[in-house]
Amino acid sequence: MKLLILNGPNLNLLGKREPTIYGNTSFEEYFEQLQAALPEAEMEYRQSNHEGTLVDIIHEVGFSYDGIVLNAGAYTHTSVAIADAIAGVETPVIEVHISNVHAREAFRHNSFMAKNCVGTIAGLGLKGYELAARYFIEK
Repeated sequence: MKLLILNGPNLNLLGKREPTIYGNTSFEEYFEQLQAALPEAEMEYRQSNHEGTLVDIIHEVGFSYDGIVLNAGAYTHTSVAIADAIAGVETPVIEVHISNVHAREAFRHNSFMAKNCVGTIAGLGLKGYELAARYFIEK
């Protein structure tokens, strides 16, 4: 079981950025915990603040990995390119958001990604990544 955890813009600031919304844990710290909790999966973590790089990564793994857990950050609400990349690959994608995007600003209620993903998890904090990974492991 080979999974990619892919984070978009500003998620490199987890643990520092708006801790009342995103918490105090860096993603690198959380990823170590996630790997320990799910040793049956080979997980890779990547992050980029650049839309084209995220598209390139999806293309790179989208025919060989068993699943992608994607938090596209603000690109969720703006990127047709990332949505098209998801639609164009065979690897299934689960969209994850740390905060409950539906309880935030109205522009965050729309996801260009959702229609091309097998599911969406929002508002459960970092636990959403584990739930998404478990879906792929247990399906």
